[in-house]
Amino acid sequence: MTIFLVVIAVLVLAVYLFMQRPKFGARPSGSRLQRIQNSPNYKNGAFQNLNHTPQLAEDTKMTEVLYKFFFGKSKRNVPVSVIPSQKNDLKNLSKQENIVLWFGHSSYFIQADGKTLLADPVFSGNASPLGNVPAYKGSDAYSAEDMPDIDFLFLSHDHWDHLDYKTVKQLLPKVKRVITGLGTGAHLERWGYSPEIITELDWHESATFNDFIFTAQPSRHFSGRGLKRNGSLFISAVWQTPSFRMYLGGDSGYDTHFERIGQQYGPFDLAILECGQYNHAWKYIHMMPEETVTAARQLHAKMLLPVHWAKFSLALHDWDESARRVVTAAQNQQQPIVTPMIGEKIYLDKLNHTQHWWNGLQ
Repeated sequence: MTIFLVVIAVLVLAVYLFMQRPKFGARPSGSRLQRIQNSPNYKNGAFQNLNHTPQLAEDTKMTEVLYKFFFGKSKRNVPVSVIPSQKNDLKNLSKQENIVLWFGHSSYFIQADGKTLLADPVFSGNASPLGNVPAYKGSDAYSAEDMPDIDFLFLSHDHWDHLDYKTVKQLLPKVKRVITGLGTGAHLERWGYSPEIITELDWHESATFNDFIFTAQPSRHFSGRGLKRNGSLFISAVWQTPSFRMYLGGDSGYDTHFERIGQQYGPFDLAILECGQYNHAWKYIHMMPEETVTAARQLHAKMLLPVHWAKFSLALHDWDESARRVVTAAQNQQQPIVTPMIGEKIYLDKLNHTQHWWNGLQ
């Protein structure tokens, strides 16, 4: 018994020391924590979703989820083929170009009306603190070094596949302003970001920078880089530029907020919504592809860009299943959709359909 207790104590200490590493970030404290505790969305020591959001579906057991995660992945869960991409010189873009480029998963770059935005960048090649969720071959075509100066760094929440320590550290000299949810700034300050350039928003709060307006909106999800959940806020955002109105979806399960946002802020020139890494077991925190299309319609999106796929396998389905399903659903629901290749330059003022580049890949 003594030996057993010693082993347990050593394991607990090892985990504790591992989680003290800088990449785990920091918990909010001081005035930041006080602001969080005053939020109407913070109750019982954690941020809450708009509606009841179980961690797992009611008919699912954790033991079943763990078994399927380790032994039930599809044979095509990770692509054998190299993911194709296009490489564009972002440092020498004309300021007159209004474009969006997707980097795989939920990372993307937008230049609109002369200002640049980079969302949830993950360029380190992995989406896990343990290094066990590598990027697909070919999907890491871009790096932090390839980025130009960034007017707005948008961080939807602090999960490892959206807030990447190595990437954010490398981007520090290029970032002029960070837009994120309440609490996430604690990580960034630990990593060297000045509090003067960090704007943390609660749901429905807005921040204006000349003619560019960000309004934080709900998502149905959760946050946390360690063992504690929901100590920082998970957000989506409405981004209004002088010429465009875009919805930046972050991660979200399907819920009532899409229809309300569409009624209040729509129509949108572009809605960027998650589509991938879903499963019935966690249906409340990630949308099925068909729900992604329904959400785009409720947002009154003139064009849908589906993301959260083609770079990391965080679920059990085929790596390209989400693309096939969302395209079919968009056809059925008559929702315009754009599916660019990683790094492909898409123009905001003439968004159009692109070829299904994943066809034929293994």
